Amino acid sequence: MGQKRARPIGWQALVERLSTTLEEIADAPPETKSAIRDEVRRLAFLTADLRSLAKVRLSPLTSVQAGRERLLAYLKLFPGEVIDGTELQVVSGIQEFARRIRELRVQFGFDISTGYAREDLRPDQYVLESPKPDLEAADKWKIANRIRKQPGDARDRILALLKAFLKKPVTGEQIAYVAKIREGPRRIRELRTEHGWRIVTKQTGRPDLPAGSYVLESGQQLPEHDRKIPDAIYDQVLERDDYSCFKCGWNVNSRNPASRRQFLEVHHVIFHHKGGANDAHNLVTLCNVHHDEVHRLKVEGESLRKWLKVADYPSN
Repeated sequence: MGQKRARPIGWQALVERLSTTLEEIADAPPETKSAIRDEVRRLAFLTADLRSLAKVRLSPLTSVQAGRERLLAYLKLFPGEVIDGTELQVVSGIQEFARRIRELRVQFGFDISTGYAREDLRPDQYVLESPKPDLEAADKWKIANRIRKQPGDARDRILALLKAFLKKPVTGEQIAYVAKIREGPRRIRELRTEHGWRIVTKQTGRPDLPAGSYVLESGQQLPEHDRKIPDAIYDQVLERDDYSCFKCGWNVNSRNPASRRQFLEVHHVIFHHKGGANDAHNLVTLCNVHHDEVHRLKVEGESLRKWLKVADYPSN
């Protein structure tokens, strides 16, 4: 039992050896230490032979021996159909088949759904949504993999990823991968509120984005005095101003990819560094174009009122 056995060539040899192993297993459960060890070894060989049999029997799937390629070939036979994990374990011939599925999805851009993304699926079920890979998604993974290896803390790597895909969505999974931590959303919030990077989500000005996606709208940071506005106040001001620029009336529903106007920001009427409070009455909603302009003109207070051409600022 302790000697290494030669790997059989054909499926018939595997079937014979499996049959022999099953016949050698005693009817009664083992009781002594040596009997238990012998039984475990037999079952280990049995498991290995079953995997080998799967590889041999399913060789028409692909000429490549790697488990990942067999998984992909099998999924492509049944696009749009629910495949149980037990099937994929047999097909792949490896225990870590889920890791290979993730590689197909993340590294190679295949849209494979699981129970974590579709409520109608169990966690151990998979669906290949399309047999064609998303090459852009695969390219994102290559860039993310390079950024992951860069020195620095998690926040630096997250920012590098967002900059690499400026104005394009980046998923929470990609964020977590480069950050190497589970607290990616918290680091993104720090980048937005404490460091002034214009990062938007479905809840913060881009309702067209899917949940869990992030977009860095500009490579330019907000001025320091426009940072650290509490989220609740920020949202209150946006809602009060009907999610529209107080200067021109633009809102995200009017977004044109070719236009300079892409997002809304909240601006201090009295500059924060001059004592202006982070209260709603001292804040006003502006589009990014007019926000940049008001800082270039350096207008505030009464001058800002005249620039906006309104008699009064919002009162709450």
